[in-house]
Amino acid sequence: MDRRLFLNQSTRVALTAALLPAVACQTTTDKKMTAEAAEAAGPPSADAAPFALHEATVADLQDRMAKGTETARSLSEKYLERIKALNEAGPMLRAVIETNPDVLKIADGLDQERKAGKLRGPLHGIPVLIKDNIDSGDQMMTTAGALALHGHKARQDAFIVQKLRAAGAVLLGKTNLSEWANFRSSHSVSGWSSRGQQSRNPYVLDRSTSGSSSGSGAAVAANLCAIAIGTETDGSVVSPSSCNGLVGLKPTVGLLSRSGIIPISSTQDTAGPMARTVRDAALLLAALQGADPADPARLPLPAALPADYTSFLKADALKGQRLGVEKAHLNGPPAVAKLLKAAVETLKAQGATVVEIELNKLVNPLGEAEFDVLLYEFKDGVNKYLAGAGASVKNLADVIAYNNAHAAEAMPIFGQETLIRAEATDGLGNAKYKAAVQKSVSGARQAIDSLLKANQLTAIVGVTTGPAWCIDWVNGDYSTGVDFSSPAAMAGYPHLTVPMGQVRGLPVGLSFVGSAYQEGKLLGLGYAYEQATHHRAAPKFLPTVQA
Repeated sequence: MDRRLFLNQSTRVALTAALLPAVACQTTTDKKMTAEAAEAAGPPSADAAPFALHEATVADLQDRMAKGTETARSLSEKYLERIKALNEAGPMLRAVIETNPDVLKIADGLDQERKAGKLRGPLHGIPVLIKDNIDSGDQMMTTAGALALHGHKARQDAFIVQKLRAAGAVLLGKTNLSEWANFRSSHSVSGWSSRGQQSRNPYVLDRSTSGSSSGSGAAVAANLCAIAIGTETDGSVVSPSSCNGLVGLKPTVGLLSRSGIIPISSTQDTAGPMARTVRDAALLLAALQGADPADPARLPLPAALPADYTSFLKADALKGQRLGVEKAHLNGPPAVAKLLKAAVETLKAQGATVVEIELNKLVNPLGEAEFDVLLYEFKDGVNKYLAGAGASVKNLADVIAYNNAHAAEAMPIFGQETLIRAEATDGLGNAKYKAAVQKSVSGARQAIDSLLKANQLTAIVGVTTGPAWCIDWVNGDYSTGVDFSSPAAMAGYPHLTVPMGQVRGLPVGLSFVGSAYQEGKLLGLGYAYEQATHHRAAPKFLPTVQA
């Protein structure tokens, strides 16, 4: 069970999962918000006007810059106009929380380097959005979407932002997210933050973007940027990628630095790439990876990392591989199970052997221990971050007090029960915490590794998550009957999701899970599946699910 669903167990049985794709959302979504979105969206295809960079890949953009038909500045200007048209106007996606005042200056500098014959790599001049819990030592704020941190500007770039700039990327802005990375309330609404308000799914506007990397998912899906960075503790990269028709990769914990990222869990946190193609995700991953002495990651880095993950991307990568498919998902909600069964047939047609396994059955009992780990580590990590951040709030207790004092603005939809529970913990020396870490981390690793070994598997596949649920300001988030983020999240192992098709216009992703530092193999498998199916489809900004 991913963190979003664990925090919202009380609403999981509110609707029948098998029927959810056909349900219109207006019955429980805030009526004013839904009417506003539908009116602003206009006709079913709000994206009817051609966009010059529509579905453009990193390679496409590099080709245009090489030919001189575009520059880093012109690309940035086009994406800024796109954000202006779709973020707070038109369908009002609210995917971008802030654009970078320095973006054109950065782009101009990179264009000058190109003219001088200096190219930093495949991301040179490429506009990128990052999630608003990642520090950038510039004019932009870092707030985790919380009004309690409004005005906070980081003193320096997060380690991965340093890597991003060194690779020549243009930092276009920051994306909205589920506030505090969806670790605030047991009745939270994914994609909502007190600073950024409600993000919307560009496929169907009254459906959730999922979270917590909500804005990153919606922005890449709607072509507000070329690629984006999200962060995940449990489901926060792969779930919004699945619900927004994207490729998303949660790497092995330790592959990417967490320094300068507002934390939840030192055990499970990681940043990850979100893109429209596997190749673009591979390019972004390579640019971001690297050991950081300031990040005591729990999984040690191998002696050597691949410098170029695109070397794994071969159309025949599935040939001769053995894959395990999550048996429970084959018997899940009918519309989703149908997609998975078709995916299995494609995997077989591409030369893979597929056997049924039961991973969720082994990992689901670990959920309570995982949540205990997150409660303890959240308080510890946030207190350490805020102690040196220079923000007006200095610790978690200050955040809780701020929210209480500004409840009308900070907590108009849901409360902060989870923050309060975390504040009540008493440190990482607690025996309960240590036992929970041992149970959740070791248990998840043993479950995955034992299945891989016993069945001689390269990877395990399943449904990333069900179709996007209704944005529900009354009951909060609820389950659509299937998810697959927790095993890899608890283990700290890599998890790739790739578009698998749609249910009534709502995207669903196919997951590939492997053991530590097997990102290259997973990207290869995902690429072969992507090339065999081409399921990625651009959003149509529908007001609600069509009959």
